Amino acid sequence: MADKNRSQWDLGRFVETLTYFEVFPFLTWVQQLIQGRPHDHQYLPNGAKNVGVILVAGATGGVGKRVVKRLLERGYKVRALVRDIDKARSILSNNVDLVAADITKPETLTPMVMANIQAVICCTAVRVQPVEGDTADRAKYYQGVKFYQPEIVGDTPETVEYQGVKNLVDAAAKYLSSADEKLIFDFTNPSTELRNIWGALDDVVMGGVSASNMQLLDNTAVFTGNVSTANSGGFASVRTKNFEPPFNLSGYKGVDLRVKGDGQRYKLFLRTDSKWDGLGYSYSFDTVANTWINVRIPFTDFVPVFRAKIVKDAPAIDQSTISSFQLMLSKFEYDGALNPHFSAGNFALQLESMKAYGGTTTPQFVHVSSAGVTRPGRPGINLDEEPPAVRLNDQLGGILTWKLKGEDSLRASSIPYTIIRPCALTEEVGGKELIFEQGDNIKGKISREDIAELCVQALNQHNACNLTFEVKEGTNTAQNINWQDLFSHLKPD
Repeated sequence: MADKNRSQWDLGRFVETLTYFEVFPFLTWVQQLIQGRPHDHQYLPNGAKNVGVILVAGATGGVGKRVVKRLLERGYKVRALVRDIDKARSILSNNVDLVAADITKPETLTPMVMANIQAVICCTAVRVQPVEGDTADRAKYYQGVKFYQPEIVGDTPETVEYQGVKNLVDAAAKYLSSADEKLIFDFTNPSTELRNIWGALDDVVMGGVSASNMQLLDNTAVFTGNVSTANSGGFASVRTKNFEPPFNLSGYKGVDLRVKGDGQRYKLFLRTDSKWDGLGYSYSFDTVANTWINVRIPFTDFVPVFRAKIVKDAPAIDQSTISSFQLMLSKFEYDGALNPHFSAGNFALQLESMKAYGGTTTPQFVHVSSAGVTRPGRPGINLDEEPPAVRLNDQLGGILTWKLKGEDSLRASSIPYTIIRPCALTEEVGGKELIFEQGDNIKGKISREDIAELCVQALNQHNACNLTFEVKEGTNTAQNINWQDLFSHLKPD
């Protein structure tokens, strides 16, 4: 009976809600001025960012450090797998998550190292240097093997190029999500970014007194609170701030939630514009008390609504501009109908993840190998005409032979991959046209800059899946590279 009486409305919480979501920018500015808090642009929601992590192995090497730089410039979250944290910190950006591990020791490829990865770029290689030694910055090595008598120092090619790569492939296979999925939110991996994205949006904005929040625990998030029908209210929700740029989920079939509820019926809203009180696309889903379930929602099943009323002539949801997400518990369904599985009072909805599913498969493991890996021992090969690595393969511990076996371990896995075989690597600026071939016959050179760019570009090319190819630079400067066209001329393994 008490719920039927007027309860005291909380003006302060109303203002706090409007300020959090920047409904009136002036209010936000005044609050920041009073509290002395500058607006933190570091945690502005960015839908263009990939939520999962790109793991870079060999991140402090000549190619690896350039890969890291390019990934960061494009807004990726990067985790660098390194042996020496202090050394890596002096080479890489402070924005990189550094983890100490060694691919030659599979026990070091722990959940902390591999968690939440969406792709791997492997740039590892054995250490080659002149017999007489090298400078601290490896200046002689970067001149190229043809200028000195080389030797392997440290781990052997078998250990690094084969067993190490195989260890990394085996570990990645356990942690990579399905290749046709895009991780939107990983609630098992709490972050400051997540905490600054989700905020309460309850019926206090309509005069009600319900209250909720999003709690981030060690390995899950909980949408929880108390929902009340007092003051004609009856809904509690949490919503993200608007993403700018928005999420582009084009090419995916729908959204998948991993949740554990309390038996009530909840709603998920997607919005395709940044309006505070505009059109939303809603889907109602039932939960099973104390049981983890997957809720798979096709985009075609989202209902266009405005304030719980169905909008008959609304366009279909634009998957390319998902500006915000919202979870809600409401006493209403649509057009005045009641939620059949609603009960006022305390509630809790646990979440592990939100993903887009049904997308086009793109490479999840990009591996930098070497041209020439099939040439040692090949009938008809004239060693005098071959690059130094081919001529010196035996002297260098079978380096190319073991690189080929490393490639084979990736090809034998279930991971969508791209294997890049560069010709002789240089420290030149790059920016030349690229020549792709298959069959392992070409000779030439290519900048480490261009190989790093190629690694990053391959991640988003569906026709780069399950390809092995050689690459060298051409003589002309590249104006605008059509990456899709370059990959389309190659044949899958």
